Amino acid sequence: MDKLNIIQSKIIDINNIESHLTYWSLKNKKIVFTNGCFDILHRGHIEYLAQAANHGDILLIGLNTDNSVRRIKGNSRPVQDQIARAMVLASLQFVSAVILFDEDTPYELIKRVKPDVLVKGSDYKTEDIVGYDIVTAKGGEVVTIDFIEGYSTTSIIEKLKKN
Repeated sequence: MDKLNIIQSKIIDINNIESHLTYWSLKNKKIVFTNGCFDILHRGHIEYLAQAANHGDILLIGLNTDNSVRRIKGNSRPVQDQIARAMVLASLQFVSAVILFDEDTPYELIKRVKPDVLVKGSDYKTEDIVGYDIVTAKGGEVVTIDFIEGYSTTSIIEKLKKN
């Protein structure tokens, strides 16, 4: 399979998630789930996602659709469309799969995936993280990771506006 096909195969349609989950389960893979908009991928994202991947065998990223990003961040976002954002994430070697979701939170997706580990930034209190109840009910773990100061999509956009 050529490299582009490998990247594209890591972008999973929500209707096909069960077959992937079954396969990973049969292989006894520990599934780590995180989510976000990942609009302009930067060093903060890379370090966060790499650390998240260290918590298991499979890193599954829930990616907000364009409509979802607009509802959360405003009409000027996202900068990149959902396919571009998904392809950039899927091209990272430590990312196993990317799945788009259209809701404002990934709660329904987490309910379907039932990950072993749920990861979010440390700006959240663990018990306030969407999906905490689902993951802990099955004996899973909720982990928070510190952000790198000075790295955010919003700060990149603001810098560009000043120049």
